[in-house]
Amino acid sequence: MKYLLGTDIGTSGTKTILTDLSGNVISQDLQEYDVLTPRPLYAEQWPDVWLDATKTSIRNVVKKSGISPEAIKGIAISGLYGGSGIPLDEEMKPVRPCMIWMDGRAKAETKWALETIGEEKLKRITHNGANPYYGFTKILWMKNNEPENWKKTKMFLPPNNYVIYNFTGEIAIDYSSAGNIGGIFDMNERCWSEELLDEMGIPKTMMPERIIESTDIVGGLTEEAALELGLQAGMPVIAAGIDCGAANIGLGVLEPGIYAAAIGTSMCAALISDKPVEGQGLIIWPYLYKPKELSYYFAGGATSGAIVKWFRNTLCEFELEAEKNGGPNAYDVLNEQAEKIKPGSEGIVVLPYFMGERSPIWDSDAKGTIVGLSLSHTKAHLYRAFLEAVAYSLRNAMEATGESLGDYIMIAGGVTKSKLWKQIFADVTGYPVVCPKGDVEANMGDVMLAGIGTGLLSFEEVKTWQVLDEKVMPNMDNHKIYSQYYAVYKSVYNNLKSDMKTLSDLI
Repeated sequence: MKYLLGTDIGTSGTKTILTDLSGNVISQDLQEYDVLTPRPLYAEQWPDVWLDATKTSIRNVVKKSGISPEAIKGIAISGLYGGSGIPLDEEMKPVRPCMIWMDGRAKAETKWALETIGEEKLKRITHNGANPYYGFTKILWMKNNEPENWKKTKMFLPPNNYVIYNFTGEIAIDYSSAGNIGGIFDMNERCWSEELLDEMGIPKTMMPERIIESTDIVGGLTEEAALELGLQAGMPVIAAGIDCGAANIGLGVLEPGIYAAAIGTSMCAALISDKPVEGQGLIIWPYLYKPKELSYYFAGGATSGAIVKWFRNTLCEFELEAEKNGGPNAYDVLNEQAEKIKPGSEGIVVLPYFMGERSPIWDSDAKGTIVGLSLSHTKAHLYRAFLEAVAYSLRNAMEATGESLGDYIMIAGGVTKSKLWKQIFADVTGYPVVCPKGDVEANMGDVMLAGIGTGLLSFEEVKTWQVLDEKVMPNMDNHKIYSQYYAVYKSVYNNLKSDMKTLSDLI
């Protein structure tokens, strides 16, 4: 028997799975960690946290499986969108924490790019605009605000590519990670834009020269890495790419025209297309499958899953303490209570903008908001309203795409563990929802990419893997109720937008 590994470095945890060549999961392991938020709008992480978590998760999976290292034939490693990328010095050591996608500090740099280079030129070359979300504005922030760190920096590498470098000694970047930096990547030619790099004063040498496809082998495990991971030296390491794209691959999205939402800490709701999509404020980068032909057009919530975790950690001490003492899972308790609450949470609407918001509203000043509270409301009402907020955000993303989205939508990520949440997504959007059978979407995509990269699998073979569960059908009576609440959701933001900006200025 032959086996493959798939590792996904997420915003809040790194997970590895080991499967056979039919996609059956033999073992899995998750290592969790937190994002550093030292100031409002700041979100960063020291990269060795990712590296150590990846090593531990792989080592644990191999040990738990009992599989001989000789039988494990390859690994693909995907990762969160690393924003600026990790600034590395001459010795390829981190200069400072990596400013991840969630970081919104680069407001002045965004304004400069729009005024100096212009949105029209940026979109013509990169197909993207300017916002603190994009990596190029974060790179400019470091250049402008940390000159000593800028002098030390030789290169920027995304999280998964940094880990792959530590495992193989090879420097490369996949097309999806390069495109998601925005601003300096030419989406027409699928290469770095020397013109825009020059205008921004970013040396081209700071960008990896080798841009590869997500099925390419970056290199083999070094002797040192193999010994540390419990694997064979020389085992192929495959590029993979951005985690939400890997999740789509894990759902079997290998053709254009399919709408899928990957919802973890954040949400990436995307249409895969081989032609331009005239949506409103969409983020665009090369897809992991056929990256020179297919593009990933997405809108998404910056803190979709994060706000529910925040709710649990901040407001549910009793449930968490009971879980630690052997009681039921805190989320299961909250879901059970929220199921008893009517759609609309009896008049509560939540805006899920806890770290500003990216596409489609592009407002780094947007704030998390709870509207409609009364003394009759309970924790269960609030929790359901938080779940509903993420579903409203998905509906907003779908509308912004402005294209025919087919007969159903696919949803992947930790949200699929909740039967209630899946039903809320269906009821709010009015679309049947299809989810994976297990919580291993990005990892399964990694396994597929590893199999194809090593030649052990073909795209035709992975298309036959039974990775999807039965459809969750919308309750159209609930959909009518939610449509009224969704109108309030949009109205509340528009009415409070200027006050949110004032609050940001006060901070």
